[in-house]
Amino acid sequence: MSLIVQKYGGSSVADAECMKRVAQRVLDTQKAGNSVVVVVSAMGDTTDDLIDLAKKINPQPDDRELDALMATGEQISCAVLAMALHAEGAQAVSMTGPQAGIFVDEVHTKAKIMTIKPARVFKQLKKGNIVIVAGFQGLNPNQDIATLGRGGSDTTAVALAAALKADRCQILKDVEGVYTANPRVVPEARKLDEIAYDEMLELASMGAEVLQSRAVEFAKKYGVELEVLSSFTNKPGTVVREEVKKMEDIVVRGVAADKKQAKVTIMQVPDQPGVAANLFKQLAAAHINVDMIVQNVSEQAHTDISFTAPVDDLAKAKNVVEPLLKKIGAKGVNYDNDIAKISIVGVGMKSHSGVAYRMFEALAANKINIEMISTSEIKISVVIRGKQADKAVQVLHKAFELGKKSKKK
Repeated sequence: MSLIVQKYGGSSVADAECMKRVAQRVLDTQKAGNSVVVVVSAMGDTTDDLIDLAKKINPQPDDRELDALMATGEQISCAVLAMALHAEGAQAVSMTGPQAGIFVDEVHTKAKIMTIKPARVFKQLKKGNIVIVAGFQGLNPNQDIATLGRGGSDTTAVALAAALKADRCQILKDVEGVYTANPRVVPEARKLDEIAYDEMLELASMGAEVLQSRAVEFAKKYGVELEVLSSFTNKPGTVVREEVKKMEDIVVRGVAADKKQAKVTIMQVPDQPGVAANLFKQLAAAHINVDMIVQNVSEQAHTDISFTAPVDDLAKAKNVVEPLLKKIGAKGVNYDNDIAKISIVGVGMKSHSGVAYRMFEALAANKINIEMISTSEIKISVVIRGKQADKAVQVLHKAFELGKKSKKK
């Protein structure tokens, strides 16, 4: 008998009819001879609605209380799905993250899983129950509930699959797999049959919303067989797996856009050892995930430092940066939340030259100006104006011929 972990996203469990459809699919999986653990997201837009509610009460809600509020969305989903399975005559039990033995660190709203003690889950599986776990949450060292950040239910599912030594982890969403670009932006985007862990990790961290990057990290670290597929069809999805030699034949696997970034520029910073270290030490202490960093060439012993961070962290960044301006002798700061980060990703970049040139040429030909550049072995990212994000994705998708089945260029 195989053990399968299935995760259903918010659109898959959006209402009563969706819950019934998911219940039937879960039951079919069990009837096929599998033990099943299900992880669910909050129904539809519940999480966004809860955040909006909190901010109407307090524009900057306390993170602990925000977690206590947001965690209820997934708890509703898992209880309702258990009821839907009971209505079909199935044995099922719902659990919160803490009840399932998920323990996280102290960072509210973006906690990381530290360990999973799944004894209670195993006990219920041995009884023949389908176990439904609320995603996106765990218990921190202070015995408080804490959430894992956007897309955290993906991480819950993969981490549980690793802890349970599941045979497969399926991430079921409203798309049929991982595409070469967002099909809502690029209609000719093509579904991939497979993608390497490293490629998926880069795409996820660069704005592709199919999987949370930490979920991919878990899958790679623990060798979890991961499949992304649709909860609305029975078609095969995209398998996320270890890189194999033939994957290097494909130079660029996909294009991603992250429109939820902000740029902070600290102007006229004294060009002295330790200034940048002090700045980024304070940002790290505030749990702000800094991404791209650019420091201009020093002029008259001063320089400008720019960095990008999630737009949701912009208020926290302001609270860190502004008190530091006088201390480090900077002349001012500029905030820009009208940017987008565009990335191309592919393990084939390691063995092919000219990729950056083709990317920059395509953007220039379409009058898309590049403000910042960042690279890794298998990724090139640029910051551009936010309003040009969709056009940039379309241009690059065409330039690298990603809509074609064969693209060994």
